[in-house]
Amino acid sequence: MSSPSAYRVTLDLFTGPLDLLLYLVRRNELDIIDLPVSHVATQFGEYLEILQEIEIDSVGDFIVMASTLTEIKSRLVLPQADDDQEPDIGEDPRSDLIMQLLEYRKFKDAARSLEDRAASWQERYPRLTDDRPSIGRDASRDRFKEVELWDLVSALARVLKLNEDQQTTSILYDDTPIAVHTQRIGDQVRAEKKVAFTTLFDGHTLRSTVLGMFLAILELLRHHGFRAVQEHNYEEIWILPPLPPSESENDGPATDTTKPDNAENTATD
Repeated sequence: MSSPSAYRVTLDLFTGPLDLLLYLVRRNELDIIDLPVSHVATQFGEYLEILQEIEIDSVGDFIVMASTLTEIKSRLVLPQADDDQEPDIGEDPRSDLIMQLLEYRKFKDAARSLEDRAASWQERYPRLTDDRPSIGRDASRDRFKEVELWDLVSALARVLKLNEDQQTTSILYDDTPIAVHTQRIGDQVRAEKKVAFTTLFDGHTLRSTVLGMFLAILELLRHHGFRAVQEHNYEEIWILPPLPPSESENDGPATDTTKPDNAENTATD
């Protein structure tokens, strides 16, 4: 590839730091009202490192949130003026962030409910061919099915972690174009029908190669009809080829159908 920065991820899939925070809350089965900032800040920082590698356009927003979490973490460890005094939620340095998270979760749940209704309506009342809009599809509004984008980023982090001990001491860089990775991975998935995300990187230890392949997988999922599924939350992700035309026509608009977390009891990016 010609450097990951040549393929900047500008889509709205990376919807912002609140989306990542909410994902971490669900993943760790945390209580938003009593948010353990220290634990979340550490994990948020790990994701931020990966996002900086991918070089998404909105990475600045995530850096600001990381700074906010660090500041809140610091304020929480400061000694209180009076330990016997009942704490006031208004004095809790987490209060503003907690309110933002609660509002964001409410907004996201409402949006998901509307998406589910639209998908259900589409299945019951399919549009005629003549009714389909003639304009091109807006790729920035694509959604992954059954797997959140943060699950993919988490899987990428695990692959990079496994490769750390295998890196050579020499500074090497792979300039394979994204299109080449896209073609090769697409052919492999079509041939094997179902491929584990992590196995796609077997034998590839160069960080630049792994990042290029990850961007190629995003390209396949966004623009070429490939699918990502997860049999169990936060476990192995499987990449599947596009559905046959007859099935994809009945599949309705692409929506995220991640199974609800037990901790939240809500459908969840």
